[in-house]
Amino acid sequence: MKNKILLISVIALFINATAIDKKKTKLKEITYNNKVTFPKHFNSDIFYLKKDFVAFKEAVAFKESQGKYATVNTLGYLGKYQFGRTTLQRFRIYNTQEFLNNPELQEKAFVALCKVNKWILRKDIKRSAGKTINGIKITESGILAAAHLSGAGNVKKFLRSNGSIRFSDAYGASIQSYLKKFSGYNVSIIKADKNAKV
Repeated sequence: MKNKILLISVIALFINATAIDKKKTKLKEITYNNKVTFPKHFNSDIFYLKKDFVAFKEAVAFKESQGKYATVNTLGYLGKYQFGRTTLQRFRIYNTQEFLNNPELQEKAFVALCKVNKWILRKDIKRSAGKTINGIKITESGILAAAHLSGAGNVKKFLRSNGSIRFSDAYGASIQSYLKKFSGYNVSIIKADKNAKV
């Protein structure tokens, strides 16, 4: 549990450092194998995370729930990644209280959903990645994050309409904002799988 709290703290520091100066792009290696390594004297000029899948999922989690596993929002979305009940049922998760109390299950559910969304959007990723729509460079990670927000079907509509069909959730977060915010992460570790299981 201490490692998880430390990781969440490091992610929060990274997000704050990135928000202060978005122009800095040098990377200092940080390992994620039950250890987080960073310079002894933290300085935002030298502290960066690799933009890999771990960084992607933690950034999505921070946006969704500030990385809190037990969070339930006002619309009933659950956990660190704010899953809807119907999405959980797709993965045969019916006990929401058990889900909220099980960080490992939440992590597995997020990975499984990314795999399913990547399968659903595989053609759209191939066609759209690298293009610019409404001033936003489209990337695979942005597409997966947007699918997490709005569902893969809404992302398909957005991409296939060249950005004219839009979607925002009840809190005002839009497909466009997720495409932009979560752009450029390396999510190649996620393999498209329509039958992904938890």
